[in-house]
Amino acid sequence: MKNPRQKRAINSTFDHRPENSPDVPDVEGVDFAPYQSWAEENLGFKFNNPSLLVTAFTHRSYVNEHKKSAKAHNERLEFLGDAVLELATTEFLFKNFDQPEGILTSWRAALVRTESIRDAGDNLGYASLIRMSRGERQGSEAAKLHIVANAFEALIGAIYLDKGFEIASEFIAKHILNQIDDILESGTWRDPKSHLQEVSQREDNETPDYRVLEEIGPDHEKTFTVGAFVKGVEMGRGKGTSKQIAQQNAAKEALQNYKKRYWAAQKAKKAV
Repeated sequence: MKNPRQKRAINSTFDHRPENSPDVPDVEGVDFAPYQSWAEENLGFKFNNPSLLVTAFTHRSYVNEHKKSAKAHNERLEFLGDAVLELATTEFLFKNFDQPEGILTSWRAALVRTESIRDAGDNLGYASLIRMSRGERQGSEAAKLHIVANAFEALIGAIYLDKGFEIASEFIAKHILNQIDDILESGTWRDPKSHLQEVSQREDNETPDYRVLEEIGPDHEKTFTVGAFVKGVEMGRGKGTSKQIAQQNAAKEALQNYKKRYWAAQKAKKAV
């Protein structure tokens, strides 16, 4: 228990929410009907507190642009939803697979990676409901998809607060955990750069070399093209908004090319 002096120190340093305050501020001046219709069609229920849903779909830039009318953006809900997503995914893997902690951790990372979340959010078709600034709405497609991905985690947080963990887990299972079979079959749960290094050393006794082939765009929004070379031969090429992402994508393509080379060799053996 904190003593009175500790409590005073905390209260003087941090803002505290009043007791019994709502999870998010009430959203005013918004027609909830399109949001509730979307929820009923895509989630199978309406929100008891529709302000949660609207806040989940409110980007920080919108609040900055509408300071008088908008009270909250979705980052706190995203923080909560990220934790719910990780817990639901961890529980699913723990209950369904008898694997060591290290492998389960890699599987979890593959399930909740940004690309999976972004695709799940994009498939739900709520992009038009997201409240963002005019500048963000006119931004690049990659930037808007990132906003869609963040809104997905915020949506999980909103569902958790409105309906509880069980319903939030069912939502996560339907839109994220259903990818587990594809991930395991394709091996995409493995880090592609590490996997490529194993394959290239086994097949060619060589470590991959990553080279930046192209950089386009302004400094704050660059796109990199990277080649993965083995023994001076380009085995794969990838693009990304950072060198690391481009390297990962180049490694993925290189692995596919190694797989094609393997099957071509197997076919040639059978033909002899």
